[in-house]
Amino acid sequence: MQLFPTIELQNGKPVSLHRGRLDEPLVWNVDPVEKAREFAHAGAEWIHVTDFDAITGGAPQDELLTEIIRAAGVPVQVGGGVRSRERIEALIDLGVGRVVISTAALTNPDLVKEAAKYHPDQIVLAMDVFEGQVMSEGWRTKSAYEPADFLSWFDADPLAAVIITDIDSDISDADASLALVTDLAAQSRHLVIARGLSRSMNELSALKYVPGVHGAVIGRALFDKSVDLEEALALAAEPVGETAEFI
Repeated sequence: MQLFPTIELQNGKPVSLHRGRLDEPLVWNVDPVEKAREFAHAGAEWIHVTDFDAITGGAPQDELLTEIIRAAGVPVQVGGGVRSRERIEALIDLGVGRVVISTAALTNPDLVKEAAKYHPDQIVLAMDVFEGQVMSEGWRTKSAYEPADFLSWFDADPLAAVIITDIDSDISDADASLALVTDLAAQSRHLVIARGLSRSMNELSALKYVPGVHGAVIGRALFDKSVDLEEALALAAEPVGETAEFI
């Protein structure tokens, strides 16, 4: 399993959100560029960055993204406010390894399909789920689509991966969220990266044994030191042993 240590940016600062509330960020008093360098030094092979300024319609933090890419020295996966082909091309021109598309995949699925066609294995679909429905605009708007149906739209497209976030896991039952991710990973034709189930080493251990889950996005747990990245990377790298069959 591959880990994607994450830096979420708002106004140039790393932040974490409570239940997706952009107006109530927890700001971490660290340099995001140094943090990216620290993640890479610990052994991370990818870094995930979300630009919250771009999500809310503000100016993208491209200058800071460029600094992070240069400092990290490992591929960087970037999402946040990606709504057009021009924005996708601009991010790739910056040196972004993978571009993450979320809300625009609901409103304009052809954008994802065309981008994947021209940039195979560089486009990542992100899907947020709450109470069994796909969400848009961050965590603010519930769509009419069920997760499995939404994923099926892109079965034939050469996506790099699909990021699945069960918003319920941020609110209540992590076990139910693990069950949802397990079910969707079994149905997905793409590699699945789980988000929201990496708050402890125990959660990472459970996630590691879910068939079809290729990776995990981990952010806040690294900043509040609930999880040590080097230990988490070592756990993720361990081969999965045989599991007992249930009779």
